[in-house]
Amino acid sequence: MFTGIVEEMGTVVNMEERNDMTLWDGSKGKGTELTVRGNVVMEGAYLGCSICVSGVCLTATVLDPTQNIFTVGLAPETLDKTYFRKLQRGQLVNLERASEIGGRNSGHFVQGHVDGTGTIVEKRIDGDSLRITIQVDEEHADSIVRYIVPKGFIAIDGTSLTVVDVDTEARTFSFMLIEYTQSKIIIPNKLIGEKVNLEVDVLGKYSE
Repeated sequence: MFTGIVEEMGTVVNMEERNDMTLWDGSKGKGTELTVRGNVVMEGAYLGCSICVSGVCLTATVLDPTQNIFTVGLAPETLDKTYFRKLQRGQLVNLERASEIGGRNSGHFVQGHVDGTGTIVEKRIDGDSLRITIQVDEEHADSIVRYIVPKGFIAIDGTSLTVVDVDTEARTFSFMLIEYTQSKIIIPNKLIGEKVNLEVDVLGKYSE
């Protein structure tokens, strides 16, 4: 479980498909591994720990503290529900360590289980804030749009944000980033047309 309060921006070091992944029965399988460089998230990291990478809860399988890098495996479901197939070496990602029991939660309950992707369709300055509009991608709309409500929570690339308004028919919603947040996360650096990972508030799902 995470809070959606991004601790740092990390950098993609490598992503590769491998054919020599060892399965439970000793056989070999094909899989995708992602290696990321981060500083804060390496503090206290251990093999098997969970790290949220741009909204996706991933398990650390290799740690190299000498270079501050960690490696995670990407399951087919993860690749299908996120934009991670298009990650490039050097690309920035949001990073957050798993929350501690009894610790503060300044965001909301973020599972790191991405529901689908959206596309940035508008960015505009509003005072010292940045207002961004996202259109939920059509293939994921049925499982996302009905859970997005004005003033409700949503995790975008792992960042806990408050929805400003929603247009259900157009599959769009907007949110605002205050001055402080703009320099702490990857979203402001993304261009119109780029993808974001979306996770709706899990409490909304359970309330149905």
